[in-house]
Parts: sequence; C-alpha cells; structure tokens
Amino acid sequence: MNRTVTRYLEKRTAFDDWPLQGSVPATCMSVVVIPVLAEFPGILDTLRDLARCDAEDRSRTLVVVAVNNRVADHAAEEDIAANQQTLTALKAWDQSALPVAWIDASSPGHELGNRDGVGLARKIGLDWGLRILADQDRLTAPLVCLDGDSRVDERYLSVLHDFFAPTASRWACVLPYAHPIEGAQEERAAILSYELYLRYHALHLCWAGSPYGYHAIGSTMACTAEAYAAVSGMNRRQAGEDFYYLQQLAKTGKVEGATGTVVRPSARPSHRVPFGTGRWVQRYLDGEVGEYRLYHPDSYDVIRRWLQTATLNPERPGKDTLAAARDIHLDLGTFLEKQDFLQSWDRIVAHASSRDALVQQFHRWFDGFRTLKLIHHLRDTSHVEEEMFAAIAVLLERLGVDLSLEPSLSPKPNLTQQYDLLERLRNL
Repeated sequence: MNRTVTRYLEKRTAFDDWPLQGSVPATCMSVVVIPVLAEFPGILDTLRDLARCDAEDRSRTLVVVAVNNRVADHAAEEDIAANQQTLTALKAWDQSALPVAWIDASSPGHELGNRDGVGLARKIGLDWGLRILADQDRLTAPLVCLDGDSRVDERYLSVLHDFFAPTASRWACVLPYAHPIEGAQEERAAILSYELYLRYHALHLCWAGSPYGYHAIGSTMACTAEAYAAVSGMNRRQAGEDFYYLQQLAKTGKVEGATGTVVRPSARPSHRVPFGTGRWVQRYLDGEVGEYRLYHPDSYDVIRRWLQTATLNPERPGKDTLAAARDIHLDLGTFLEKQDFLQSWDRIVAHASSRDALVQQFHRWFDGFRTLKLIHHLRDTSHVEEEMFAAIAVLLERLGVDLSLEPSLSPKPNLTQQYDLLERLRNL
C-alpha cells in the first residue's frame, strides 16, 4: 500500500468512534460521501438520482451518508428528529438499487462535538472511503463529495468513472454546477446574484493565471484516494471546508474541470453556516447587505501582473521582485511587506531544487487564501467594489467573449436579463 496512505490511516483518521453500517460492494470504482443534517426527505431524492445512473456504474459505487448533528444542547430539536427519520429510511433502503452505507453521528452518544460541523462529517465519510479503497487496492479511484440537498443527472457516475479511469493519471476535479433558479422573486434574485458572483470570481482568477481559479462548492469536489491522503484528508471546519480542501489539492497536484454532467446544489436560505450559498441567500433576503457589487476588475489585473512578474523571472533577488511589485501597484507592495514576502521568498529559493520547483513553491505560498486576502486589501485601500454588471462586462471583454451585453444595460437588469446572462456564463 502507498506509504502516505498507510500513515494517514494509522494516525489521522476520524472514523474510530463512528462505525460504518450498510452495504459495501466487493469492487468500488468510487465512493460518494454525503454529509446530512436535517435533509429528510430530500436526501432520498438525491439517492434516487444516483440510483438512476448506469447500472454497472452504480453497482460499483459506494454511497456513504454521514448523518450528523451536535449534542442536544447545541442542535435544533427538529434537526435531530429529521436525522432520525433519515437513519430509519436508510435502514430500509433497497441495496440492489444502489449500494448505500451510513454513519450515525446523530444518535445520543454518537453526536459531533460542540464546535464540529460539516467538515468533520465529510471527513468521517471520506476517511471510511479511503480505508475501503485502500483495502481494495484502488487508490486511483475517486473519493467524491456530494450534499444531501443536491441533485445529479443520469451521467453523474459515468462521467466521474471515465474521468478517473485508472490510465488517466488524475489528481482532483470539480464538476460543473448550476443552482436551481426558483422560488419567489426575491429568492430568485438572491441566487442569481450569488452564482453570478461565483462565476465572475473564478473566471477572473483564471484570466489572471491563478492555479486557484476554480469554483469551491462542496457538492462538486472529487479526488483520488491517493490525493486525499496526500493532503492529510478533509479539514474539520464548520464552513469553508471546501475552499481549504481544494486549496490543498491544488498545492499538491492539478485540480481540473470535468465536463459532461451538472450538479445542482440547493439554493435555499440558511442560517447554519457563516458563509456559502445558503448564508448568501439569507443575507440577501434579510436585506443585510447590497449584493449587486463585485470585486473591482482592476484587482484581478493587479494579480495577473503580479503572478507574471513573480514567475517569469523567479531567480532574481526577492528585493528586486518586491520593487517590481511596488511598480505594479503601491498597495500590492504594502500587502506583500505585511505578508513577510522577502523572508518567505528567501526560504522558497533556498529549498527549491529547480526553476519549476521554485515557481511551484511560490504558488503554494501565494495560495488561494492569500490571493483573496490581497483582493480584500485592495478593496479596502484603492479598488472599491464595482457595480456587478459593469464588472462582468469588463471580464467578458478581457476574455474576448461577446455575450451581447448591451452597453445600455441598467445597473440592475431585470431577472430575465440576469438569468439570460448567467446561462451564457455557465456555457463558457
């Protein structure tokens, strides 16, 4: 067995207190992990979607449902009740339709800790998936993240299995996604603004040349079992676990975009987590903030020029690179000084065995989180947020894409115009 996998299974797993129940196929082409908190009966719709996939694909797929909540004093009574309904339904699930196993992290004595949440729930399920794939000597098979309120189509499993075929030499991927645009007018407006923001940010990072230019949505992530162990598994964060997980995967390999299927995450409002889809929608509906603003396009131009400066001539002294950064933008230079760039650059140069290794180490230092911190620094100092549709027009011009975004488009187009724009962005 792979040494990294062996060490991880010996020292870093989180499944000892949560046994796996249900069916495990003799041969697994993939393991799909679904954390569930108060998702009854919606979780059954997700499982039925998976059960409609190709018969051979689903017969060799293990779905692990991690039913979770905190102890009664730190969890809503109705959430616990819904979880118990889920556990009852899972025990009655037709295993011939789709192999399903489950983890009870909900019943008394099995709950998560008071500070734990979806990160730990994903981790428990993924750790079990790693153990199963390792026992079957299938470390190139994918560990897949899905959510209990997300829907998938009939090609979902076949796309994953084709992408992670043993001869494909993959590391990790994100699948295409599309939030359902439904509900009352304000709810549709909320999710439109959120997905437009997500796509604007990811596409602009791609344009800037960042290796972190992908969407970070928990229900769209997948990586090989080997990759999972290499990044020390899923983190235990209550929110944002998907962002940090993908960042680690991007630091150790390549996060690619798979095509051929679409995941449809729920767009319902939620107070459960401090950020993410549900929280954005809830903030919009509560009128807490104006959501028709985006990071200024010039911030991404600063990132683009900085990445080119740092990587096109990485052998030059750090002080010269910092001086070049100041020439790009004074606030970029200030930010890098606050981030101890010179000391970090010296360490990177000292430990890099080649030019390519130096560039790789630089991207590990200037990672997705530090990139976002720079954007926030620029927002607070020089590049205030821009009106959403004006910012998107700049992005499209930079990409050389003509989506017929009329110059006369109002600062806040009607929902039909917004949906039309989103649909065309989805197809880029």
